[in-house]
This record gives sequence, C-alpha cells and structure tokens, in this order.
Amino acid sequence: MSQRPCLKTMTDQQTYYETMYILRPDIAEDEVTNHIDKYNKLLEEFGGKILDSQMRGKRRLAYQIAKHREGIYVQLSHQGDGQHIFKIEKAMRLGEDVIRYLTVKQEGPLPTPRSSNKDAGQTEKSENENADSKKETKPKDESIEQERKPNTQVAAAKETSETKEASDS
Repeated sequence: MSQRPCLKTMTDQQTYYETMYILRPDIAEDEVTNHIDKYNKLLEEFGGKILDSQMRGKRRLAYQIAKHREGIYVQLSHQGDGQHIFKIEKAMRLGEDVIRYLTVKQEGPLPTPRSSNKDAGQTEKSENENADSKKETKPKDESIEQERKPNTQVAAAKETSETKEASDS
C-alpha cells in the first residue's frame, strides 16, 4: 500500500485572513481612506502583514444596520498568527464608523494586491468599449448573407414569372 502525500505539501497552500468591514455611508471619501489607513497601520502594529486592501465602494445593504440602508465596503487580506484578529476587531467594534465586520480564514494561494475596485471598474469599461468597437468592424457573417441571397433570388424569380404571364396574356 502506497501512502499519498498530504495535499498541503503538493500545492502551494498558505493560510491568510480576509476581513470585510462596512463603514457608514455618510463618511466623506477622504475620511474613508483615512479609516482604511488607520486599520492597516493598526493591523501591522498588532503583528499582521497586509497582503491586499481594497475599497469596494458604496453598496446597498440587504437589511438595515444601525438605521443605514447603504454602506461603504472595504476588503482587507492579511497574514498573521491569528492573535492580531481579536485586536483589530476590537478596534473596529469600538469605532463608531464601522457598522459591521467579518473575518474569515482562507487557505490557498495568496491574493495579489490590486488597486481599488473603482479604478478597476473604469479600466474594465474602457477595455469593454475597445472590444465592442472591434466587434463592430468585423465583417458580417457569411451564412446570414447567404440566407439573404436566396430570398432575393426567389423574389426576382417571382417577378420574372409574373411578367411572363402578363406578356402571354
């Protein structure tokens, strides 16, 4: 009987944490970046390593939280020994601007740092517009053209048969 190697040794699996927190919707954008920087610095002070931090933007909540129907979502991916999570969540709990937070333990390849979602959305739009303009310049499908030709030929044949009948009478 052969022993199968452990899955963790076969793949590049690492443990990291993702914290998603929701800020009040009435906060100004510069204050939002201040909050993001504040929690990133706190996380590093508590012994965590920040892998990625993204502002996901203002979204409608599924239900009211503290009389708010919208919230500003922020996603924070980080690594550490696990002791830093309690401290960062305590800071979020005591802060008045965070209305909800959740930390999840993840296993897998580490996330690659990206820019905020608003910037990515703008680049995706421009890429989609470029793709749409390329689609418009493509020639028409030949099968469609072939389908149209027989219809015009049938119409022309009908006209010639009708003119022959009219000339015969």
